[in-house]
Amino acid sequence: MASSSLWQRFQQYFLRYDDLGFSIDISRMKFPDDFFDKMRPKIDKAFAAMRDLEAGGIANPDEKRMVGHYWLRKPALAPNAELRADIEKTNALIKDFAAAVHSGKIKGSHGEKFQHVLSIGIGGSALGPQFIADALGTAQDPMGIYFFDNTDPDGFDRVLDKIDNELARTLVVVISKSGGTKETRNGMLEAEARFKAAGLDFAKHAVAITGVGSDLDELGEKNGWLARFPMWDWVGGRTSVMSAVGLVPMALEGFDIDNFLAGAAAMAERTRATDFRQNAAMLLALMWFHAGNGRGEKDMVVLPYKDRLLLFSRYLQQLVMESLGKEKDLDRKTVNQGIAVYGNKGSTDQHAYVQQLRDGVLNFFVTFIEVAKDRYRAPFQVEDAVTSGDYLHGFLRGTRAALYEKGRESITVSISEANAFNIGALIALYERAVGFYGPLVNINAYHQPGVEAGKKAATRLLQLQSEVRGKLSPAAGKTAEEIARALDADPEDVFHVLQHLASNDPSVQISKSEEPSDDKFSLAE
Repeated sequence: MASSSLWQRFQQYFLRYDDLGFSIDISRMKFPDDFFDKMRPKIDKAFAAMRDLEAGGIANPDEKRMVGHYWLRKPALAPNAELRADIEKTNALIKDFAAAVHSGKIKGSHGEKFQHVLSIGIGGSALGPQFIADALGTAQDPMGIYFFDNTDPDGFDRVLDKIDNELARTLVVVISKSGGTKETRNGMLEAEARFKAAGLDFAKHAVAITGVGSDLDELGEKNGWLARFPMWDWVGGRTSVMSAVGLVPMALEGFDIDNFLAGAAAMAERTRATDFRQNAAMLLALMWFHAGNGRGEKDMVVLPYKDRLLLFSRYLQQLVMESLGKEKDLDRKTVNQGIAVYGNKGSTDQHAYVQQLRDGVLNFFVTFIEVAKDRYRAPFQVEDAVTSGDYLHGFLRGTRAALYEKGRESITVSISEANAFNIGALIALYERAVGFYGPLVNINAYHQPGVEAGKKAATRLLQLQSEVRGKLSPAAGKTAEEIARALDADPEDVFHVLQHLASNDPSVQISKSEEPSDDKFSLAE
């Protein structure tokens, strides 16, 4: 009886787009029968907000900007001819540039053909390109890709050591909208120094993706970099993968950017449907609302059963959490909204945290991502009439059933295969779902005031570091408290700055005591 009942519910709440090779199943979410009726006013509000957004409304009030990532996959939707022309021109230039690199028309400073890409960016300027590279990459790609996505000096060294003998054949793509992002600037300077040490002209290996007129744009123009592509102010970092941010690395790797954009455009078209039962993105947003009572009370666990989609949960972390994690709602009330996102991959998760998902604290809902196509080579049987892919499918369905038995809710999103078209569609689906969820909970998904707070705090700490170092001398050492009093600073901040200096600057010495407060710091004689 239970099986029959679930079959009926499956038929009622299973939506597929056959022409896209896509489906979504929300039947294992335990929303009540009257849920959609009660949500109807919020649904109508969300559809209206999305129409205004796509028409060019000011959706980012902090910066008084439009939010136009939906136009990137279909420029005809842009609100004016100038924007349409900018998108189309940029995409054509990207394809021309990649073709010239692949053919050897554009070469490195020593006349060698480029075979590698070093992409330097952070946040949305790294997560999208990394996900795409992992999802679509093959051994036959014309160029391999490496990433700087932090300001970790050891991380820089690890990557540069891997490509040290290949620098003459390495193209560097520097991605920063403002041109002033410190992590990206640091990576660029470290790469430039390594190229210079190898006797290479960095400018003849460098490409900028940045805002027109930014510091990075001006640097690239002044030094004669190979190319500069625009980042428009109406595209946020977390939704920039279909701009030059994602398309330049994709094109250089040899991926089909036209199919990628076509998949996104097709999903965007389907998710404009005002019949919410036929709108996969609205159904997703509604399930998020149901799972967390409109307050983000449960985490979103993303489990793609495909190695190529391992990084999708990391990509979604920024897209969802930066968009939805807000202190204030649109009425300026304190709401502390958001949905935490984490994930692994199936069936790796069978041996990791599924035990807790099934038997532990119920503070989550699951999204399974299924890819129907197992592999492109001939099937290999690991048992009689059973392949590795059969096992993967069995683990997905088995885990889903095991979780449901214990009252754990799940959504299953399926695509036919992990190709450029379907990856584009998958990204577009979640971008639209985030866009719908914001109005459902009365927040703005398109600004990020909290991000700037951390940057400002880091800047203050770097200023303090300079001041602290100025108080050190080769004479008798000083404690953190003594230096803090002299600077009218927080002793704990000063202590951590001193510890960092002593760990990394040979001229700064530390004389440790039993208590950290008695540690003394000085300059070497």
